Amino acid sequence: MQTVEEILNKLETADNTTKNQIENILVDQGTEVVPELVNQLQTVKGIKRGVAAMTLIRIGEASVEYLKKAASCNKDFEWVAKYLISEIQGVAA
Repeated sequence: MQTVEEILNKLETADNTTKNQIENILVDQGTEVVPELVNQLQTVKGIKRGVAAMTLIRIGEASVEYLKKAASCNKDFEWVAKYLISEIQGVAA
């Protein structure tokens, strides 16, 4: 099984269809990829960051705990975590 990082690296040369397929692959892996997605979200840029964020939103409530934990350890990440949590929970940021 590929790591989250390996899967995200495929986005560098992906068209929109492939990007959507990669996001679906990550979502299908479910909660087990949430910790690594949160870690990746703190370092990756561009399309990788967007796919990681959207995947966490689509996975839903299981992402919230990990986002809160990351935000408490990384103040630069706090606003990103708050935004994603508000998207997951359907609350205005």
